[in-house]
Amino acid sequence: MNDDILSLEPQAVWKHFYGLTRIARPSGNEEKVRRFIAGFGQSLGLETIVDESGNVLIRKPATSGMADRKGVILQAHVDMVPQKNSGTVHDFDKDPIEPIVDGQWVRARGTTLGADNGIGVAAIMAVLESTEMRHGPLEALFTSNEESGMTGAFGLKSGVLRGSILLNLDSENEGELCIGCAGGLDATMRFSYEEQAVPDGHTGFTISVGGLRGGHSGMDIALGRGNANKILTRLLSTGYTCHDMLLASIDGGSLRNAIPRESNATVAVPSLNAECFVEGLACLAADMRRELTTADPSLRIDVFPATLPDRVVENGVAGRLLKALYACPNGVMRMSDEMPGLVETSNNLAVVRSKNGLICVECLLRSSVDSARDDLESMIRSCFELAGASTLFDGGYPGWKPNPESAMLQRMREIYWKMFGENPAIQAVHAGLECGIIGATYPELDMISLGPTIRYPHSPDEKVNIASVGAFMDFLVETLSGVPCQ
Repeated sequence: MNDDILSLEPQAVWKHFYGLTRIARPSGNEEKVRRFIAGFGQSLGLETIVDESGNVLIRKPATSGMADRKGVILQAHVDMVPQKNSGTVHDFDKDPIEPIVDGQWVRARGTTLGADNGIGVAAIMAVLESTEMRHGPLEALFTSNEESGMTGAFGLKSGVLRGSILLNLDSENEGELCIGCAGGLDATMRFSYEEQAVPDGHTGFTISVGGLRGGHSGMDIALGRGNANKILTRLLSTGYTCHDMLLASIDGGSLRNAIPRESNATVAVPSLNAECFVEGLACLAADMRRELTTADPSLRIDVFPATLPDRVVENGVAGRLLKALYACPNGVMRMSDEMPGLVETSNNLAVVRSKNGLICVECLLRSSVDSARDDLESMIRSCFELAGASTLFDGGYPGWKPNPESAMLQRMREIYWKMFGENPAIQAVHAGLECGIIGATYPELDMISLGPTIRYPHSPDEKVNIASVGAFMDFLVETLSGVPCQ
């Protein structure tokens, strides 16, 4: 299995990618990979700096005859999203990822692969290591904790970077050049509750939603996939309003930037209503499976008897919670007028979890238009504050305004046409790229994002197309050799 990966072309990229899969690197637990990258730079005799935010910066001098070229910053993030299938035994804090060659793709065994952004990191390592590539002055910027807050990019100080061109290697469609991205904002809503005893004559049930594709809450939000928290809310609301259901616990989703694939609740229902409760939810489940036949054909909804809980969430709070979750905007709010097919504004109802007298709801708002993001914030704030929850909106980050007149963009289009006989697609993405944050600190940078073809990032179905990695790397090499003079 490992030999299959290491024999893929370009071997230098796959060698370094495989090395990254050996190192546990979920967001927030990146010390091992940080040491690995810094040690790699030092082993090459290159200037290597680790800053206070956990970013690693490695500088490589220009090759012979290229010292007059503009300085280029190659940038990628070292962390990965830790997601696994139910039933998969994997500790993301210590276990390596197991990559598998599957036809034209590389995927992982039951977990996220980490091609987002491991392939970008591996490509930069290949450039740093190469003694054959031609390039001007290079800086390799490996940022930390991109997936859960972009704290590395936020912590990057002004005056550190010397280059005038930044190539972000975190895009997911080979043949596309990204020149803009959405900004984002974290929302956290909390309900405090007292527990009450379960009256006599009740039966316990567990409601489980699973089998969904999930995916990236920005890149995949327009695909119409099911949101496990929204689906569970429909089921629970029916149980609450029609069958006098009591809510004992709820646990759905795991990360703000991943569309939730699974959501579960434990409830108590009057025993006299139990049969109608099961039948009613079965009918609703059948409706939802029909609704998602194309977008999420493997949706699974199970309602089965469970141990009767001793205590439940006080009924008034449970009712307000379910109304707020039902009313909470989710999915695409508006498409872009300027770039057809691009989502402008969206929300992901990402996490709903009860524990120790507190129910926490987490969302990630995205928009390329600041005023639209502010409007969405007001909608969500109103929804939950009317229901009696506290609200906190923080972790906001700026978008990246497209510059179609970019000099580097024109040069890269010429190079791509010469190599492949076609024009690259010029895109902006409905996702947070670190370019927006870095560009706010270094506003004079000419920035382009590119990458190989990656599908289903942030989910255990994540995979990277093998041929696209070769095309991406070939294009990167030619781009570096074709950077204009200062």
